[in-house]
Amino acid sequence: MLILGIETATERVSVAVGGHEGVIGLFEITKGRRHAETLVPAIQFVMEQADIELDEISVVAVDIGPGLFTGMRVGLATAKAIAQALRVPMIGISSLDLLAFSSRHADKVVVPVIDARKGEVFYAMYRQVPGGIQQIADPMVGPVDELVADLMARNQDVLCIGDGARRYRDEIVEGYHCEIGGDDHPSASPLVQLAHARALREEWVNAREIEPLYLRAPDAVINWATRESRR
Repeated sequence: MLILGIETATERVSVAVGGHEGVIGLFEITKGRRHAETLVPAIQFVMEQADIELDEISVVAVDIGPGLFTGMRVGLATAKAIAQALRVPMIGISSLDLLAFSSRHADKVVVPVIDARKGEVFYAMYRQVPGGIQQIADPMVGPVDELVADLMARNQDVLCIGDGARRYRDEIVEGYHCEIGGDDHPSASPLVQLAHARALREEWVNAREIEPLYLRAPDAVINWATRESRR
């Protein structure tokens, strides 16, 4: 069983392919050209380098967010189009899950923090369990001071990871003493690993059932609502 993983929820474009042997092909680029210009050539490159034909793919996995609206839409649309063309199922996994999985061996509460722009962050909390990591707090979006208040209320040994943790390092550490480290962006490599485990349990859906995890309305909706409230 071969899985194609597509991750575009943040500034990084990441594509991977793999199966029971693990990840056998990976392409990643952060910043530079826009997601829409990079993603399809990245998929073609990974497939060619791994010597795999697209019709050999059994499952398409995609990062469903939260993250940057445009990047998420590009990844979701492309993943759905491939899955529908190949008539294969899909598996959607949160960007917060992907970040947390990369730090699954940490002996602290892992808090992935993704920059949501506009002075806000997406975040959730996880702890190590045998064989992986478990979410212990639902995904949230809000100002950095809300994250700090949440950390203070729980009062646990914490590892904050992600581009949001890097960007707001000073505010977080000043408000709550914790470690900042780990990956800055989600990757398609753990996406393939997590999706493969779910695929073995047949925990997949069809392309029509995959929905993005926004946590807040897209900017256009927010701007329209603001304009309406001023009338």
